[in-house]
Amino acid sequence: MKVSRLCLGTMNFGPQTSEADSFTIMDRALELGINFFDTANVYGWKLGEGWTEQIIGRWFAQGGRREKVVLATKVFGRMGDWPNQSRLSALHIKRACEASLRRLQTDCIDLYQMHHVDRDSPWDEIWQAMEQLVREGKILYVGSSNFAGWHLAQAQETAQSRHFLGLVSEQSLYNLTERMVELEVLPACEAYGIGVIPWSPLARGLLAGALEPATSGRRASEDVKADLAKLRPQLEAYERLCKDLGEQPADVALSWLLHQETVTSPIIGPRTMAQLNGAIHALGLTLGRDTLAQLDKIFPGPGGPAPEAYAW
Repeated sequence: MKVSRLCLGTMNFGPQTSEADSFTIMDRALELGINFFDTANVYGWKLGEGWTEQIIGRWFAQGGRREKVVLATKVFGRMGDWPNQSRLSALHIKRACEASLRRLQTDCIDLYQMHHVDRDSPWDEIWQAMEQLVREGKILYVGSSNFAGWHLAQAQETAQSRHFLGLVSEQSLYNLTERMVELEVLPACEAYGIGVIPWSPLARGLLAGALEPATSGRRASEDVKADLAKLRPQLEAYERLCKDLGEQPADVALSWLLHQETVTSPIIGPRTMAQLNGAIHALGLTLGRDTLAQLDKIFPGPGGPAPEAYAW
């Protein structure tokens, strides 16, 4: 299955971006060649409503769109106050999938992702539920999100013992300021042939020119302001480098991810059309070895893969 080098994240659709503007952004994404859309049943943050999935479903209902999109959604989050309305029991997986299909107005989810690891659900139970959904034609592929390297290994080894494809993707927090996954998650993905889909590629706006004061959006939140104060010396050096390159900080951050061999498709989450159009520039931006070395110096990772990162 082929997906675009950028994935359209839809978390802002509903709470931050109106339905009409969301429709326009999704139409524009297709025009730009972005065929990979990511959502989740909890997006919209209205308990049990699946607000964002509903918006996407009404966009699909206009016709001529669903067949162009590789559609990804997620299961795990709380969709109600009763037992079995969250996490990864076989019962919740089945019910959550069928509810997402209704909201999305489609008969099949291309990539069904576990939004988090559930240590209380045995892998045989999870895979039995996923296998059944594949047999019924309700999902095609299974992915994970926020898994550790050993979770990926457990999942794949169990799937292999059941003669099932298992995971095809892992969605991880990964950006210049958050590189912990380089220790074990990325090596595990490479070893098992799992595609990596980084979320928060701009570190909630810190890598998008955060030194310029913001009055709205994520950069205006108190927790981001605290991170800004902590990372100010690094961000000052980063923005100087971007200025020397003649490039926008957000484009450099996205381009850096695209230069990482294990990365399939970073998730961009535009609130506006301008943000979507701006992200496309990163696809044509090539960072030289010296620039990549400077970025490693400003934002050093954990030292490469384990165990060499912390042992001989």
